[in-house]
Amino acid sequence: MSSPFSMNLFTVFILLLLGSSYAQLSTDFYSKSCPNVFSAVRAAVQSAIAREKRIGASLLRLHFHDCFVNGCDGSILLDDIGSFIGEKNALPNRNSARGFDVVDNIKSAVERVCPGVVSCADALTIAARDSVVILGGPTWNVKLGRRDARTASQSAANTNIPPPTSNLPNLISSFQAQGLSARDMVALSGAHTIGLARCTSFRNRIYNETNIAATFARTRQGNCPRTPGTGDNNLAPLDLQTPTTFDNNYYKNLIVQSGLLHSDQQLFNGGSTDFQVRSYSNNPSTFNADFVAAMIKMGDIRPLTGSNGEIRRNCRRTN
Repeated sequence: MSSPFSMNLFTVFILLLLGSSYAQLSTDFYSKSCPNVFSAVRAAVQSAIAREKRIGASLLRLHFHDCFVNGCDGSILLDDIGSFIGEKNALPNRNSARGFDVVDNIKSAVERVCPGVVSCADALTIAARDSVVILGGPTWNVKLGRRDARTASQSAANTNIPPPTSNLPNLISSFQAQGLSARDMVALSGAHTIGLARCTSFRNRIYNETNIAATFARTRQGNCPRTPGTGDNNLAPLDLQTPTTFDNNYYKNLIVQSGLLHSDQQLFNGGSTDFQVRSYSNNPSTFNADFVAAMIKMGDIRPLTGSNGEIRRNCRRTN
């Protein structure tokens, strides 16, 4: 029979093993190993947004599209190289996801202050937060400690990321599959207070849907021709009022039937989320608080920690 001493050693060994594989994210993860990570990321994001305000929305979207595919693991950043197939050419990302060069610059800035320490997944998470803050939104303490995936899944990207044609039940189920509630979904949708969308994403809405303000539809038709293949890449702001400021106008637009995407207007269309849209339109502080809580929750989706994954030297390829 095993002695109590040997059993205790075995228990300690198992706990250490579990700890190395399932370490928890924390806000002070780099406090000793890379104390300058936040200033390095913020300077790079600030510089990128100064050149092009739209890039803040692009970085925020990259983080969202990353987390919805096998967790927040930096998989969206991987290029197709040789036989390796990444997620950049999945339908939700092809000709749409952008900002990869900015992520490269952010990673280079971080590598200069602490080489080989900070993951691409964490750098992207910090950049998403900084983008919101720089464009006028709320701040929060980012939980860190993610490691980078060595794999990617184009099929999961095609399946898990809800398209702009989604109806309300589809949106709710897509978010619930990631452990996010309907309330989280409506709050996170407020990210559409910044950024632009391609004509192909909203053409059907502005020509064929009835729950849309007539003047708004005509305005959008001005740069998005009815004929597919014509003007497909023409852009329009997701929030007509303040497209480069993070605020609650997105929800005000929904109430007057001026949501750009079909999936946007679904949040205020006589369904179960109407009350929440009204609340956010009237109370920006409520929206900010719920957005922050949902972003933190999304950042917790299945991270690789401890000895899982790796710290990529180059965000576009595995080591």
